[in-house]
Amino acid sequence: MSKVLGVVFSAADSYAIQAFASALGMPFDLLCLSGAPVTDAGAGKVIEFGLGDLPVADSAATMIQTHASGYTVIAGVSSMASKDVLARVAGEKLIPLGEEVDALSSPLVVTFRPAGFEMPARGGSSPVETLNWDVSAVAQVQSRSQKSGGRPDLTQAKIVVSGGRPLKDAATFEAIIGGLADALGGAAGATRAAVDSGIAANELQVGQTGKIVAPDLYIAAGISGSTQHMAGIKDSKIIVAINKDGDAPIFEFADFGLVADLYDAIPEFRRLIGK
Repeated sequence: MSKVLGVVFSAADSYAIQAFASALGMPFDLLCLSGAPVTDAGAGKVIEFGLGDLPVADSAATMIQTHASGYTVIAGVSSMASKDVLARVAGEKLIPLGEEVDALSSPLVVTFRPAGFEMPARGGSSPVETLNWDVSAVAQVQSRSQKSGGRPDLTQAKIVVSGGRPLKDAATFEAIIGGLADALGGAAGATRAAVDSGIAANELQVGQTGKIVAPDLYIAAGISGSTQHMAGIKDSKIIVAINKDGDAPIFEFADFGLVADLYDAIPEFRRLIGK
């Protein structure tokens, strides 16, 4: 019987994998690389290793390969981590890697965009198999850092506010883009140009070479609409563009567009919503 091994990089991945497997009509198990296991997603079983942090890519790939026998599809939610790790798995197993798929032929290692699949109801209680794992690897983690602030994960957020190079510096980006994101209860994102210029942190990059997002609302402020950026947001339900250049390519894709300076538009918008 065809079966999916869903690789969980963060807890929220479990439900997206449930939706993916349900759309394919295939049973699935979950392999949790770090954090607490999710047991109400309908998996046949959950394999977890009791690790607090995600292992480095070569160790994670070995963990997956060791437990991948008998599965037709190995799948993970599209992210920088999953693309790194699952590419290694596909290479070692000498089978194709499909990225951001919405259909497949097997056997295959794949990443997928969660927005492409309807979330089924949660329920049941999957058995958990806890295994020991030696996380030693060629690469070693020297330190970990994460920005605080309580914003939702960029790939899971229902609202994303992103900014481009016109934000000038990191402080301005945080005040304008971060401020609006916080006011709306959303996540902050950035273009590759903003990241390369040091305006925004690397983990905020949205696009083909960054994170793929599919929120209910995507607000693009000061973003021209390059092909690689639009590839990362095309599954957003509503795209709102704010740009003072009325000929910016993003207006061709946006559901709503405002030709205005973001330094005028965003403060006024916050004033109108009382935040």
